Amino acid sequence: MFADWKQLVQPGEMNAAGQMVGLPVPGWSGAQRPERVALDGAACRVEPLDMSRHGAQLYGALHQLPGGANWTYLSHGPFSQQEWLAWVEENARLDDPLFYAIVDKRDGVAIGLCSYLRIAPADGSIEVGFLNFSPRLQRSRLATEAMYLMMRHAFELGYRRYEWKCDAQNAPSVKAALRLGFTFEGLFRQARTNKGRNRDTAWFSILDHEWPARRQALEAWLRDDNFDAAGCQRHSLAQIVASLS
Repeated sequence: MFADWKQLVQPGEMNAAGQMVGLPVPGWSGAQRPERVALDGAACRVEPLDMSRHGAQLYGALHQLPGGANWTYLSHGPFSQQEWLAWVEENARLDDPLFYAIVDKRDGVAIGLCSYLRIAPADGSIEVGFLNFSPRLQRSRLATEAMYLMMRHAFELGYRRYEWKCDAQNAPSVKAALRLGFTFEGLFRQARTNKGRNRDTAWFSILDHEWPARRQALEAWLRDDNFDAAGCQRHSLAQIVASLS
């Protein structure tokens, strides 16, 4: 187990006291804090959450599944419409988490929610989370593009570490993180309780020096010529990653 952990440690060097320490980060002065700006893609737009624009649309989009299945692993929801609109009103004002709506550019309808959180510019670390995708968004080209846009923006702001965390029981989220190129870092056992149940939290990350290869693969997958007339992928992201290796 220790050997597996050791493989994840970044290279280091010996200090004057004979101790191993991390390598210097030349010129590091911190990353920029994300602002409320829209991230525009080919198929979707990631817009700062706005009550008047997105509130009612997201309520309809995110309360479709029987039993509120897309809320199971979140700390909040599902909601009545009144509760939801109050939640959006309150949370749209926050800077951390900084919430965004995922909008389908074909009709301008908001179909998903995401955020940056645990934003630490001085440390160069930022997390993506509060992901809630409607049935229309799940397992779609738009979902991948939205996550790509969020990643790209974070690294353009100078972050060194981009995090993804989820309930370890949430198999679709774990699968999505691995598909997008995140590295599994470990399990925080009994990290907290969620809706009266134990939550073990799985941690994943992409580092800045890993991002160029991840970006190349994601951009190749998202290209129009990777999709047929019915919108089905010609090559999976895993196939593209393998071809670029």
